[in-house]
Amino acid sequence: MRIAVPNKGRLHQPTIDLLERAGLHLENGADRKLYAETVDPEVTVLFARAADIPEYIADGAADMGITGLDQVRESGQAEVISELLDLGFGRCRLVLAAPREGEIEAVSDLAGRTVATEFPRITREFFADTDVSPDVVEVSGATELTPHVEMADAIVDITSTGTTLRVNNLAIIEEVLSSSVRLFAREDVVDEPKVGELRTALSSVLAADGKRYLMMNVPEDRLEAVRDVIPGLGGPTIMDVANGGDKVAVHAVVDERDVFETITEVKAAGASDILVTEIERLIE
Repeated sequence: MRIAVPNKGRLHQPTIDLLERAGLHLENGADRKLYAETVDPEVTVLFARAADIPEYIADGAADMGITGLDQVRESGQAEVISELLDLGFGRCRLVLAAPREGEIEAVSDLAGRTVATEFPRITREFFADTDVSPDVVEVSGATELTPHVEMADAIVDITSTGTTLRVNNLAIIEEVLSSSVRLFAREDVVDEPKVGELRTALSSVLAADGKRYLMMNVPEDRLEAVRDVIPGLGGPTIMDVANGGDKVAVHAVVDERDVFETITEVKAAGASDILVTEIERLIE
């Protein structure tokens, strides 16, 4: 099973970190290499440009891939590869923007005008759903400058915080696409056991983010009071304590943001020996 991942840029390290946290450790490193073996002899990691990964999957060079939804949509391969999991990082938006206080204030104002973008396919698909047909011009880099040098009347470009648009005196007219990094697979391998294993491994890491594992001892006569204040996933687990007398062990998974309040409340309810630990993976 070959999985293609970004070889550089802002998506590279978060992707490698996620694979490592999921237990898919790379055997021969990830720096300046075309591929790497993993601790699973059936899985090889291929390194490619994020924009090329959809083609790798569609053409069979890779069975799975990790890249942005925007890259898949722009590649035109969205119909032949399947999205398996939103990995939750690399979030951004493709937006239609134009100079502030200019003539372009709505999509309809672009009739007969020019739109510059690095994403011509997505842009044309966006305008195909409207009654407006501007001239879409593909550019590579510095898209936000094109309206100021009279190359275009508006742009479709990626933004995460909107800072670059504001610096270049551009205002968002409409959102074209909301994107994040996803796990994809070729349709003919989606049901393969190894694909399911990799999906489960990655989703278990995502499920553990922001969660903490609480363990405590509780007198049996205070159990209901403690149970009532634990915001666990499906309720706490209750176990006997060896030589614990009238105490039982209570284990629960809670959101990290609830830990401080929960500890205060369970202690007040009679719990003792409270332990909080991080969770590496959580399979729900």
